[in-house]
Amino acid sequence: MFTGIVQALGTISKLDRRGEDIRLTVNTGQLDMSDVALGDSISTNGVCLTVVEFGDTYYCADVSAETIKYTGFAHYKAGSTVNLEKAMRPTDRFGGHIVSGHVDGVGTVANIIRHANYVEVWVTAPAQLAKYIAHKGSITVDGVSLTVNEVNGADFMLWIIPHTLQETVIGTYRAGSSINLEVDVVARYLERLMLGDKAAQPKASGIDMAFLAENGFLRK
Repeated sequence: MFTGIVQALGTISKLDRRGEDIRLTVNTGQLDMSDVALGDSISTNGVCLTVVEFGDTYYCADVSAETIKYTGFAHYKAGSTVNLEKAMRPTDRFGGHIVSGHVDGVGTVANIIRHANYVEVWVTAPAQLAKYIAHKGSITVDGVSLTVNEVNGADFMLWIIPHTLQETVIGTYRAGSSINLEVDVVARYLERLMLGDKAAQPKASGIDMAFLAENGFLRK
């Protein structure tokens, strides 16, 4: 579990292709590695990865084809900057919100508007995630815990202060940037809870109206 409070910026130094998977090597920058052990979890741009090798200034993790498919790792390369956060301890301050490190989908930066004291970032989320994104609710963007300041359909807006721009990869965003999104875990559980007894029923097979809408075959 993580809090969405980034502890350091790292740099991807190597991506070794192993069939459909990747062995990732990350230079950890200012991240304190003194208490890291094999098997620990480190959030890497919001993706929970397991440490399989490490040293004072780096760690390696295996990224599965499934993770590559559903996250921004499909676009990363050597030299890419990533947000880093070690898994939280019971004694840590809970400065953000509950973050699992399980990315729900990849969003796209639609627009960036610069103001005197903050930057306004508009993001387009995948259509299937729009129902989980609420005004003044929490969302994780590349591992950063943020508050949603405005919602318009599948688009939502974030106010980013200068400190966050400086200390996270958000400062590198441009229109068109692909970003990892994790919605509030409470919203996901609430949706499941509201199904009641229907939650025990298997999903219907085949193509129905919901399937067509989710896959872009129906216009709103």
